[in-house]
Amino acid sequence: MAELRFSALREVFKREPLEIENPTANISELFATNVFDLPKMERYLPKEAFKAIKTSIETGNPISRQIADQVATGLKAWAIEKGATHYTHWFHPLTDATAEKHDTFLERTNNGNRMIETFSGELLVQQEPDASSFPSGGIRNTFEARGYTAWDVSSPAFIVGSTLCIPTIFVSYTGEALDYKTPLLKALNALDKAAVRVCQYFDRDVTKVIATLGWEQEYFLIDEALYYARPDLMLADRTLMGHQSSKDQQLSDHYFGSIPERVIAFMRDFEFEAYKLGIPVKTRHNEVAPNQFECAPIYEEVNLAVDHNQLIMDVMRRVARKHKFRVLFHEKPFAGINGSGKHNNWSMATNTGVNLLSPGKNPKTNLQFLTFMINVIKAVNDNQALLAASVINEPNSHRLGGHEAPPAIMSVFVGSYLSSILDELVSKVTNRKMTPALKTDIKLGIGKIPEILPDNTDRNRTSPFAFTGNRFEFRAVGASANCSAAMIVLNGAVARQLEIFADEVDAVIKKGRKKDEAILQVLKKYIIESQRIRFEGDGYSEEWKKEAQKRGLHIITSVPDTLKLYLTPEARSVLIDGGIFSERELESRVEVEYEKFIKKVQIQARVLGDLALNHIVPIAIDYMTSLLDNIKGLRDVFGEVEYERLAGARKEMIVNISDHISSIKRLVHEMVEERKKANVIPDLYTKAIAYENKVKPYFEEIRDHIDKLERTVDNEKWPLPKYREMLFTR
Repeated sequence: MAELRFSALREVFKREPLEIENPTANISELFATNVFDLPKMERYLPKEAFKAIKTSIETGNPISRQIADQVATGLKAWAIEKGATHYTHWFHPLTDATAEKHDTFLERTNNGNRMIETFSGELLVQQEPDASSFPSGGIRNTFEARGYTAWDVSSPAFIVGSTLCIPTIFVSYTGEALDYKTPLLKALNALDKAAVRVCQYFDRDVTKVIATLGWEQEYFLIDEALYYARPDLMLADRTLMGHQSSKDQQLSDHYFGSIPERVIAFMRDFEFEAYKLGIPVKTRHNEVAPNQFECAPIYEEVNLAVDHNQLIMDVMRRVARKHKFRVLFHEKPFAGINGSGKHNNWSMATNTGVNLLSPGKNPKTNLQFLTFMINVIKAVNDNQALLAASVINEPNSHRLGGHEAPPAIMSVFVGSYLSSILDELVSKVTNRKMTPALKTDIKLGIGKIPEILPDNTDRNRTSPFAFTGNRFEFRAVGASANCSAAMIVLNGAVARQLEIFADEVDAVIKKGRKKDEAILQVLKKYIIESQRIRFEGDGYSEEWKKEAQKRGLHIITSVPDTLKLYLTPEARSVLIDGGIFSERELESRVEVEYEKFIKKVQIQARVLGDLALNHIVPIAIDYMTSLLDNIKGLRDVFGEVEYERLAGARKEMIVNISDHISSIKRLVHEMVEERKKANVIPDLYTKAIAYENKVKPYFEEIRDHIDKLERTVDNEKWPLPKYREMLFTR
């Protein structure tokens, strides 16, 4: 096994960066060349069909089958011109990956004499994949294969390789959502309606509000030879053992440093592929941990941004293999250093071109800004437990709470200046009719926001939900996650809150108050009620943990218990009453998450047991045997008197190694027994709790003994690539 490690290192040292040529002189010419976007629709579709599909994209209204046939014909013509031979409905099942089944355009003619390329509106709009094995949380049985994919008109089709990919939703035979996209679209629709209603207080021309998202994708790169020499990375996506490198990220010398040549070649390559697919990748840089990097796009409408994030992860994996790399999206692939997140920069924009979370040029537009910002804070306050549930899973549980990741406590950071503005509103706004002087005073204070705000909204790195000048940054989302999980909850919660706000404002207006006075009265109430969620300090401190408990904030300690928060009355009011999930759909989602958690812990336990007993223990025994032979030689050469003095340290090493071996074998046996007990528990939540509390704790105990052996056993014998090799070999 040690030979595999050293063979891998020899391979790495031979690597050379690939030469990547610019496909065009101007990269802008490459953008969206493989996307059937509006300009291409206008070229390939009849005027009637183009007008209908453009309207459908803007309004969400369905198109007729006749129009669908015309779109399918134009889409096929474009795709075949681009070299496509197959098509697929591309969807997001509850696996956190994407799914596709390829079909050729070929069909027999009516008389059966020859084959032709054909594609109908019926095939474009809906298909029935054999998808019985996808997680459904009990909505459908394994022997019931029926699940339907239906075209998402708002997300354009694209080509990967020789396959035309059509973004779709995925639902069961009885209509329940089996994917992330269906509830996401419902949440975005709810936000649109609620936000437009509130915008009408300020601007009657606003008829549509879209949520926007700019994700920041963090990831690690590791050479494929080292990856294949680490079965834990291959099978569990993270290192289950490995002593920390003497040097890692202490000096912050990797952060924003010069990008290694092989890595920059990989980045350029996947960026070119991303541009072809219309993904507006903007930023690339070294992250804090060694061999950790980040890419980020220009923000887009949420549904499209989510599609692009899922797509770019696939592109990065594919391109990485070409460069002899493997991309690690796991939230914590290496212990003791930074994990990887996917910061979700979220805002709202109107059809009139206004960012609702950006200060305006006058008191009126700034009151609109404060209205939306305060309502978002109120939504987070009232749904902080649900937001925690939306980002928690097995891999992210290793990341949250340490090494620059957000703490496992939900809080909102707005900066000292905005905090003072909110506190000032509370002190000035009264429930009585405002005097002209007070109105003027408030307007003057609000009017200063755009002048002062840019220099007063620095991000608090320890805040999971921070205001950063013109958006909120939801930093608790994990790197491997589908952004939809967090976006469904955030958009749904804000939509619900905006509806409540509008109802309350209307009620105050009916009592005889002017519109602005009514808005300020309700906002004052929300600022007071949301005080507990606002926190400007160090989210890592022990004092904050104690304070958060006093404030009644949820602290993530258990994955299953946090997932269960999806089923509270408060969560149901957002997700079920808001029309995003049915009762059955919501309960099934939680069951799917329990199953995923259980299986991931189960896989890790199996991999850890196998590596410990079949790789580490034999090597430790072999090294201990060589020490025993050495001791015997000392006795033979030096005799009894000198032997005792010379052999003392070696004998101590043998005892320590033997103790570690015994402990590893005992702990692995106990872990297996606990797994057997957990596996017969019928209730998924109880089984998940057993895996959390009874199985998972063995991971660190076993690892501790293995990592101590790594520091003791001869380096030439150690079978697995070490942290220093994986993190610093370029």
